[in-house]
Amino acid sequence: MKIVILDGYTENPGDLSWDGFRALGELTVYDRTPGEDIIERIGDAEVVIINKTPISRETLEACSGIRYIGLLATGYNVVDIEAAQERGVTITNIPAYGTAAVGQFAIALLLEICHHIGHHNKEVHEGRWEKNTDWCFWDYPLIELAGKTLGIIGFGRIGQTAGAIAKALGMRVIACDEIQNETGRVIGEYMSLETLLAQSDVISLHCPLFPATQGIINKHTIAKMKDGVILLNNSRGALIVEQDLADALNSGKIYAAALDVVSTEPIRGDNPLLKAKNCIITPHISWASRESRQRLMDIAIDNLRAYLKNEPQNTISK
Repeated sequence: MKIVILDGYTENPGDLSWDGFRALGELTVYDRTPGEDIIERIGDAEVVIINKTPISRETLEACSGIRYIGLLATGYNVVDIEAAQERGVTITNIPAYGTAAVGQFAIALLLEICHHIGHHNKEVHEGRWEKNTDWCFWDYPLIELAGKTLGIIGFGRIGQTAGAIAKALGMRVIACDEIQNETGRVIGEYMSLETLLAQSDVISLHCPLFPATQGIINKHTIAKMKDGVILLNNSRGALIVEQDLADALNSGKIYAAALDVVSTEPIRGDNPLLKAKNCIITPHISWASRESRQRLMDIAIDNLRAYLKNEPQNTISK
């Protein structure tokens, strides 16, 4: 059986091993695959493993040997699911692998806003502290989180992980989610979106991207927030209307934002958030701890192994 991995670099830049896949078939790994090379590189492979490389109807028609598509990710919008199912192709994803890493990263974004550690470290290394008249200095307001309210939109596994860390820092945690459970109630208090917007000092987005959540942060919802609120997003970029957020940052309505995702990735040079005030942007790395990527690798291998035993798991259907 031939297995081809089309874009393995972000999952494994060299610190993990592909041997688990290699044990299951004849393996070829590409770090990246340009669109024009997808069909040629798949060839007659039966198993295709991808992260963000698109598998279109055209590709499926040209590569009729494909029997299995394994995603090295949770999202599966890069695959034409309908066309794959018409051909009996099994598609699997990784539903939960980075809960701890992504929850931790959300709080890291918040702490960077509160303390600007990177900025002050840079200033010290450039000699400013050495030349300073006083024994210390700071260039931004330093914010203590204890006693403040964190509102979490989307209170699933990751939202609850972030909430538990925030609670340990002394924050009050409130949440909005259609699905409520006892685990969530131990960490925070469920309430409506409007109440959450009005009461939160910090708002963190952890909801999936659905038609109902696309653009959930916009000029209308921003108007319902406290003046000077902090906004975090390491879920999906399209949850935010980016021009509306940029306007709110530049006016001071929102004090600061920290984002690990944007609507188009890699980010485009004309994204209004690049020039907005007090906006931290990182390149979609919440998921990328070595531990998280190893977990992803293990699940992806288990998915393929289960398929080969005719016991498919984590399958995707339209």
